[in-house]
Amino acid sequence: MSAKQDLKSRRRDRLRFQLRRKAAGRPRLSVFRSGKNIYAQVIDDAAGRTVAAASTLDKSLREALSTGADVSAATAVGKLIAERALAAGITEVVFDRGAYLYHGRVKALAEAAREGGLAF
Repeated sequence: MSAKQDLKSRRRDRLRFQLRRKAAGRPRLSVFRSGKNIYAQVIDDAAGRTVAAASTLDKSLREALSTGADVSAATAVGKLIAERALAAGITEVVFDRGAYLYHGRVKALAEAAREGGLAF
């Protein structure tokens, strides 16, 4: 494994450890950011299942967005994941940014999810 991948996995593991300590039974809003798209899912770790998911590959967003790799796309995904989580009866989550910095697309998704009604 390269040094860059090793550092990324160490950051992710360190963050997940802290999330498990502070979650108090709340589901986890996990974010994955690729070069072309952004994905978000609400995961119930106790049950081991995904409760809600949204990405720039969803048909409604794909048609509306010019690209899936910018802040406006992340904002749209954040609003959509909040809407789907609220429909599933989830109002409080723990934000799992993975190994990504809380900046740019990740921050835009988080702020849009908060505006959409999720508390974290």
